[in-house]
Amino acid sequence: MKTNFPSLDGLDLLASAVIILDARGGIVYANAAAENLLESSFKVLSQQKLSELFLNGTELSALFSQAIEHQFADKRLDLVLERANREPLQVHTIVTPLDNPDMPVLLELRENVQQLKLDREERMFDQSQANKELIRNLAHEIKNPLGGIRGAAQLLELELPERHLKELREYTQVIIKEADRLQTLVDRLLAPHRHPHIVGDVNIHEVCERVRSLIMAEFPQGLTIKRDYDLSIPEFRGDKEQLIQALLNIVHNAAQALVDRIRAGDGELILRTRVSRQVTLSKVRYRLALDLHIIDNGPGIPPDIQERIFYPLVSGREGGSGLGLTLAQTFVHQHMGVIECESRPGCTDFRILIPLP
Repeated sequence: MKTNFPSLDGLDLLASAVIILDARGGIVYANAAAENLLESSFKVLSQQKLSELFLNGTELSALFSQAIEHQFADKRLDLVLERANREPLQVHTIVTPLDNPDMPVLLELRENVQQLKLDREERMFDQSQANKELIRNLAHEIKNPLGGIRGAAQLLELELPERHLKELREYTQVIIKEADRLQTLVDRLLAPHRHPHIVGDVNIHEVCERVRSLIMAEFPQGLTIKRDYDLSIPEFRGDKEQLIQALLNIVHNAAQALVDRIRAGDGELILRTRVSRQVTLSKVRYRLALDLHIIDNGPGIPPDIQERIFYPLVSGREGGSGLGLTLAQTFVHQHMGVIECESRPGCTDFRILIPLP
């Protein structure tokens, strides 16, 4: 960074964005992190007023005036950064007065990760609610005519002439079997809405062990499931069967994604439990939360569906129904929790957060 203040060059080593303003609010210094955050070079930034870069820049101007007069030691402010052809970025800012007439105000800027997380959770929750209504309505619309189609095929089979019964029965059986397959699909769609939420004391490690035993029975060779448990996690009130099904859906998907590694004998899954403190879930702050990770060393989720993996009927696997993760998300939401996912080739990490007492 070329500036008239060589003593500041060490600030380029910081990961957080640092900007220094002159008495008129102009930018006289910006470190490399600030250039990256604001997506502009210092040469360009030095021709602008910082407040002009933000949608709520008037709030920053007011704080700048107070800082010039040393009315506070430091103050914090959430700003909204304008970005060309992209969504605005939430930025948390700390404003600090300096005892230097040439550089009277220093600002430290960071992406507001918490706000971004809250916004993402809110979008996911709204989408989940819309998905549930869509699924429920769609399933009921399919269910009624489906029964009629199956019944008509059965009646038709009874009316078939004896001499053509063998060859024509093949067609009626196709109709009946496909109707049954669709009925099974509809039942899965309606499952979360049919069964009552049975609340009892849940030990999350009993849930993990149940799922682990089921998966190991299906994949006895080539797959290792490692346990990394925090045994101090307390029991909590919840529906044990729903949580088993939610975890089983995620772990089963992971195991199926590992099919090539399982054949090679190096498929690996990790079940990790921890306690997170001071967690915000759906705009509610909780002192403690279960932090459960399901990690696999598979190929990762295709980038084009990573943002849609919890939508119904979206699957990254040929022949997949696209309902497993949707149902898992529904069951976790019923426990006031959330599911998050980070994926790259070689590591996919599903994270379940559920409030603890």
